[in-house]
Amino acid sequence: MIKSWMVIGGVAFLVALAANFITPSDRKWFKRLQRPRWLTFEAAIPVIWTVIFICGAWSAYIVWEKNPGTNTTWVIMGLYLLLEIVTIAYTPVMFRLRSLQVGTIVGGAGLIISIILTLVVLSISSWAALLLVPYLLWSPIGTYTTWQMVHLNPQDA
Repeated sequence: MIKSWMVIGGVAFLVALAANFITPSDRKWFKRLQRPRWLTFEAAIPVIWTVIFICGAWSAYIVWEKNPGTNTTWVIMGLYLLLEIVTIAYTPVMFRLRSLQVGTIVGGAGLIISIILTLVVLSISSWAALLLVPYLLWSPIGTYTTWQMVHLNPQDA
């Protein structure tokens, strides 16, 4: 029998694969952009997001197990999925459009969705809500960084 954590993890993994739809020219565009001087931890960003996605999937698992298969739980799973899609869309959409402003908007949208999701999940499980805190802490940093890059690279705003 397939366990709920396997389905949740599998869906999260499949959605995360969508981030790989970027071309070498897209990567080249992004690599040439100026970054804020304080951005000394860029190499750690993939690890940070991996931890955040694991925490998000674990949070979704906890919520699912509280009331599996109910309409409310399915709606909440839809919010988790929406949050992951918006988060994953940040890179390919920003790269493809070559627009840091679009990246800032997508990052801000992810923060808003994560706040809503956390508030909804809090009434179901404090542990599930706590697992969303890394997203709530990191997302504003990433969005702010992209916004700062808009000012450093006005030609790519």
